[in-house]
Amino acid sequence: MHAFFLSLSKLMAWLGGLMLTALILLVCASVLGRELNGLLHGETMSALTPGLATWLLDAGVGPVNGDFELVEAGIAFSIFAFLPLCQITGGHASVDVFTNYLPDSANRGLRLVTDIVFAAVMVLIAWQLWLGLLSKKSSGQTTFLLEMPVWWAYALSLTGAVVAALVACYIAIMRVRETLTGTAILPADLGAEH
Repeated sequence: MHAFFLSLSKLMAWLGGLMLTALILLVCASVLGRELNGLLHGETMSALTPGLATWLLDAGVGPVNGDFELVEAGIAFSIFAFLPLCQITGGHASVDVFTNYLPDSANRGLRLVTDIVFAAVMVLIAWQLWLGLLSKKSSGQTTFLLEMPVWWAYALSLTGAVVAALVACYIAIMRVRETLTGTAILPADLGAEH
């Protein structure tokens, strides 16, 4: 079972990484287009190469229309896409100044509580995204520039949130089993690199 959730988490992380890469390229293209547009509208380019400047402007050189709307939707998905891998590998950042001095049993208890709370929060977030998706879909709300249905962004985020909630619930259940049986079921946490 652990191998399945680990593979699913890695797949989501890859999808989140692909989304971030696409968003980076989009923002770079938009910034470059905005700068070129400003240069082409300037007096220097109009005086030196009026035909080229007019041709490039007519071709549509400029910022990507609705770039911030796409970035907003894509970033939300990416955040949720990275959470499952972070949770299953124990990669969340932690401050262990005080817990280093606690006995192992206390640290296991803290880990159990935090994993249960994290799972509950992820289920709540996924549920709220589902309700938001239904609300946005029924209202027919669209984005300002692209007129893209807002529920599409909710659907993307919901996909990542549902996988994150499933992985978080799996981890919480395994922590409860570890506590009840007194045996280690999950691999040791890798922890965040410092």
